[in-house]
Amino acid sequence: MSLNEIRSRLRGATILLDFDGTLAPIVERPEDARPLPGTAAMLAGLRPRVRRLAIVTGRPAAFVEASLPGIEVAGLYGAQGAPPIDPTVRAAVAGLASGEPGARVEDKGAALAVHIRQSADPGAVAARLRRPLADVAASAGLRFLEGKRVLELAAGGSDKGEVVRRLARGADALLVAGDDLPDLAAFEEAGRIGEQGSSCAGSPWTAPRPPRS
Repeated sequence: MSLNEIRSRLRGATILLDFDGTLAPIVERPEDARPLPGTAAMLAGLRPRVRRLAIVTGRPAAFVEASLPGIEVAGLYGAQGAPPIDPTVRAAVAGLASGEPGARVEDKGAALAVHIRQSADPGAVAARLRRPLADVAASAGLRFLEGKRVLELAAGGSDKGEVVRRLARGADALLVAGDDLPDLAAFEEAGRIGEQGSSCAGSPWTAPRPPRS
């Protein structure tokens, strides 16, 4: 389905958007991220015209809601409201990150993000941290996620694809937008929904292409 076709079915459409790199530019310090100028007004104008408009992000919902009030936010990859990560896990992650100059840990409550954007060689740091962080995640029943210069441990079961499946129920058209590796799960789910919807009258779908590296 093309964007023109989605536009023609806008009233029954579900639009799910990523935040960082999609609505807000990527910045050195995650806490400094803000939507592009005019984004809040654009979304506020679009919201009444569609069935559902939501932001699906690894950020805590409150962070996004502060700059985009009135827009539905599925935070922490859908794990918003899950119990905070155990202190022993936080300590283990902090210990691993402390050995890498430029790496910093963002505690999101139900998720921990190790940002390596400010490291001298993010690729080398990712290679060193990927396995030990994945092992910590597995031992704690958490999901290990990797994005652009960020390695993350999130509450088990949280996944952008699962969020897309839940939010898209009952829609006549679907648009999913994102720019990072965790968004691939969302695109794959959009594709599955499209395959299922093709046999249902009045249920056309679209699955955007994965982001370029």
